[in-house]
Amino acid sequence: MSEDNMALVRKMLEGADRSDISVVDELVSPDYVDHNPPPFQGPATGVDGARDAFTTAMKIFSDWTHEVPQQFSDGEFVISRIIGRGRHTGDFLGIPASNKDVTMEGIAIHRVVDGKVVEHWSQVDGLGLLSQIGAIPPMG
Repeated sequence: MSEDNMALVRKMLEGADRSDISVVDELVSPDYVDHNPPPFQGPATGVDGARDAFTTAMKIFSDWTHEVPQQFSDGEFVISRIIGRGRHTGDFLGIPASNKDVTMEGIAIHRVVDGKVVEHWSQVDGLGLLSQIGAIPPMG
């Protein structure tokens, strides 16, 4: 089960990399809850909330890819260290597109039940992202 759940999360991320929204309908539970939704969206529940977050993110960051250097599973829970890369091509929190290449790292936890993602938690380096698009002074 753990290996299958890790593969399911990777499949979802790979679908996002191809801008294939059908992965949301295929892999996300109707009862899905995002405990840490992106800052451009309120609470994301169900397939509709996941689909909205997916399509909005694609408008803000083009050519986005996910790298998963580490991934672990404990039954239903899949823990992934993720590095995302893309280009800031849309308005983000009132910040106009900078057209800058950006990298953002984070940790995501997905709970998978019966072949569907039912819950998601994440912590990402949002300050680093804001620095890269010029919204705050450079860090470091």
